[in-house]
Formats: sequence, structure tokens, C-alpha cells
Amino acid sequence: MSHPCLGLATIPPDYRPIVSAILSLSLLSIVGCAAVPLEQANSLTSYEGLIPNNGRSTKANYIVSSGDLGAAKTIYIEPTMVSGAAIQSAKKSSDRALVANVISRALCVGVSDRFEVVSRKDDADLIVHATITQIVPTNPTVAGLSTATSLGASVFSSVPVPRLPFGLGGLSVEAEATTREGKQVGAMVWAKGANFVTTNARVSQIGDAYSLAASFAGDFSKMLVTGKTPFKGLPKIPSGQRIKSGLGGKPKYPACEIFGRSPGLKDLAGSQVGMPPSWTDKQRPTEAQ
Repeated sequence: MSHPCLGLATIPPDYRPIVSAILSLSLLSIVGCAAVPLEQANSLTSYEGLIPNNGRSTKANYIVSSGDLGAAKTIYIEPTMVSGAAIQSAKKSSDRALVANVISRALCVGVSDRFEVVSRKDDADLIVHATITQIVPTNPTVAGLSTATSLGASVFSSVPVPRLPFGLGGLSVEAEATTREGKQVGAMVWAKGANFVTTNARVSQIGDAYSLAASFAGDFSKMLVTGKTPFKGLPKIPSGQRIKSGLGGKPKYPACEIFGRSPGLKDLAGSQVGMPPSWTDKQRPTEAQ
């Protein structure tokens, strides 16, 4: 028994624009996220026992020991490292250093919700180190076209226009927290790609990686602060100190000043018009490798 092929020709003319729009949105939802695999750089003490989290946007393998975290009071944040693979994908050292510093800065602010951040490793109960395992470059040309299209459309309509679902970048990172004796109490291998709806297009090869860096730091620091998976439950309102730091204010602990302060509203405004992160975030110490 044969079945007629379904298409726009079989749909009444009055409904064709609606169906066409629905099909277009469905296609965009499929291709509108950058695929970023989980990658390891062999920087963790152990990869055993990691629990997988295969979310729609975030992939991660993680483990956390709430009992060991419960006794810790002080913490030290090492500068984020960059793996050889990430160096190959992001050629400019200043770009890599910028993404790495965002991770370090956001980790420092995030863990401050529970721990006292210290400036000397010898004074810390816990030591955190992170390594960027891969940077998937953003296509600056496509990002620029997306920004121009969005800004042009905003003149005629208040409805935001999503960026083009092509040339999207991404980021993968691994990190762990260890005791002073070297025992692993929390670890995570993490990857996330930009989304054409929620990630602003920035005219830079690291535009998306920069935007996603704080997302990783938020997940990892939340795991350490709560002693639980950061991938379940409803989002919570950020603490006062996190809001203050996010707006460019003084961090809760002086030890976090080594990573500079967030560009705050200046960067938020810059991201809306596609500015490269390097134009708004000037806190770029030398990267660790």
C-alpha cells in the first residue's frame, strides 16, 4: 500500500507560512548547537568512578566526596592551564590566556560562597586546578554577520533575532580539587557548545569559549560548595558576593584579585553588539601551560 508524500503542497495555503516557520525552527534546533566532545588532558589525579551527565547542552563526567569537603575551610585556586590540543586550536596566546583567566576568576568567586580563598597553597585545605582541554573556535565572519543581522532587525522589531546557527564555538575543561596531601575530593571533565539562541555572537575566535568559561566555573564551584551534582535541581539566585563580583566589584577574598575583576556591565553591553572579549576584559595575565 502506497502513501502520498507529505509536503507544503498538501497543506492549505493559509497554514503554509506557519508550518514553514515551525519546520525552520525545528531544523535550527537540531543544528543550532556546537558539538563539543569530552576530552581528557591527563591532568587529573584519577579518572576512576566519574559519573556521566549527558545533558542537552552540557556533557560532563564528575565525582565529589561530600564527606571530605565537609572538613575543609580554606581553598587555593591555581591559574588555569591550557593543554597542547587547546593551544593548537587557539593560536593566539593572549586569547588562550583570556579564556583561562575567566575560568580562574569565576572559580575563585564561586567557591567563596563556602570556603575562604587563600593566596598561599601551603595555607589551603583544598587545592583546585583546571585545564582547558579544547577550544572550538568561533567563526568571526559568521558571528559578525549574525550581529549585523540582529542589530538591523532590532530597528524594526523589539523581538530578539537569534544568531545564525553556523560557525558556533565551544569549550571543554577538566578540573579537580585535592587535599593538601593530594587526595582527590572532587573532579569534573566538562564540555559545552555555544547555542544559537542563548549565546551572544562575538567577533572573535574565542567569543563562545569566553562566554562558556564562566559556565564551567559555575558548575564546578557549585559542586564543591554543595558537595552534590550541579546538574540537578532548579537554578538558585546568586549570592550577594557573587552578584557584586559579577558587576566588577571587589571580590570577597583578596586572594581572588590576582585574576582581576569582572568587566561587569561593560562586557555585557559589549557582548550585545558583538565586541571581541579582548575589548572589554583587560585582565589577562600570562597563561599557564
